Amino acid sequence: MSTVRPLRRGINLLGSKSLSQSASITANGSTLLPRQLTAPLHRGLRAPTAARPFFRVSSLPALGGVRFASSPASSEPLRQTQLYDLHLARGAKMVPFAGFSMPLQYSDLSHVESHKWTREKASLFDVSHMVQHELSGPGALELLMKVTPSSLDKLGHNQSTLSCLLEEGTGGIIDDTVITRRTDDSFYFVTNAGRRDEDLAFLEAEISAYKQAHGADSIKWDILEDRALVALQGPQAAEVLQSYIHGEGSETDLSTLYFGNCRSLHLTLPDGTPTPHPLLISRTGYTGEDGFEISIPTEGTTSLPAQITDLLLSNPNLVRLAGLAARDSLRLEAGMCLYGHDISTAQTPPAAALGWVVGKDRRDPATANFNGAATILPQLASPAKTLPQRRVGFTVEKGSPAREGAVIFDLNDESRTPVGVITSGLPSPTLGGTNIAMGYIKQGLHKKGTEVGILVRNKVRKASVVGMPWIESKFYRG
Repeated sequence: MSTVRPLRRGINLLGSKSLSQSASITANGSTLLPRQLTAPLHRGLRAPTAARPFFRVSSLPALGGVRFASSPASSEPLRQTQLYDLHLARGAKMVPFAGFSMPLQYSDLSHVESHKWTREKASLFDVSHMVQHELSGPGALELLMKVTPSSLDKLGHNQSTLSCLLEEGTGGIIDDTVITRRTDDSFYFVTNAGRRDEDLAFLEAEISAYKQAHGADSIKWDILEDRALVALQGPQAAEVLQSYIHGEGSETDLSTLYFGNCRSLHLTLPDGTPTPHPLLISRTGYTGEDGFEISIPTEGTTSLPAQITDLLLSNPNLVRLAGLAARDSLRLEAGMCLYGHDISTAQTPPAAALGWVVGKDRRDPATANFNGAATILPQLASPAKTLPQRRVGFTVEKGSPAREGAVIFDLNDESRTPVGVITSGLPSPTLGGTNIAMGYIKQGLHKKGTEVGILVRNKVRKASVVGMPWIESKFYRG
């Protein structure tokens, strides 16, 4: 469990604009993606965070105060995904996560073994806790281009992009999301389970305002509660999935389905019949590996998610189930953010090193009309003058890993004034246990090769600022 401590509940993220002293320095927090990614899998791993004070660094200016990444943990009973019984039957260790009972790992593989299995073969993750949406109508595109900074109008049919839902005025990241343009005026997107209440309230307010101005029929919004969602990830994922695709023709050939694209396809069930509904298959990944997200309708066929899962697991020499533990270490090696830890409403996209989600054609201050543009565009134009911190990667010397909440120091400062904080960190299974971490550091100390100190269990460990990802992504581009 020590390697997955960042999954614990009740941890809040450092604000990118506010780093002022508010707690004594203890030790180790124990108390979007590389630029080349166009449409990474989201993030099935995003926990809600309870309202707990976090360490802040006094040497950086406070601009806007502290905002917490998510709402406090609920006392309501945990929800279950459509695959809950299957998880128990296959020896899952279940833990509370984002209001759901979710598998941490399974009895057949340890966390490290499951992580390596994903890098070498293929793993299947249940991400049905995520919130799936459909937005359609003549106003759908305009609405989404207001609440996100992406050039969604440039997407072709069945193409996707990573984006962020942004607060009006501040430009803070309400959530990260993958948005798929299905047709000219219909979109499919997925948001985080741990941000469900906040996201739905935000979208409801924005959509209601749009309808008041443009008419009740301008937008239709559906939350797809009847769909399960699984992610098949790893170098063997395409081979495995292709063997079950039903039918013939170019559309059924996964070698022509590239990263950031999707298709509606049937799979062949064991009795030779096609699935009763087409499945939305998106080539994308939150692990850095080639892979797919598969959205499974359940209307009239509540057993279909379990049937599909059993089908994909029918060759245990190629595919195994994997849980939250492997998902967290895989996404960190791939340099991908976890909402509520590495990003929150306290960060704008540029502050979180996600400025690339802002479309190049949307950066003209005279025409920019997305939420927070007045804040975000100056940050993109002059980051050194406008951003007090940068999100960067670190490699840390041998010993205990630097975990979330660990404080960063300038090694040249004998007073050990804090200059940053770790937001995610663990020993990398792929790199033989090398300690890697992600966090925010004071402007000027963010350059590659800069050596810093990180307080880990009351000892200062040396670390170096490095580029991310640690493991190059293997997304399939044909």
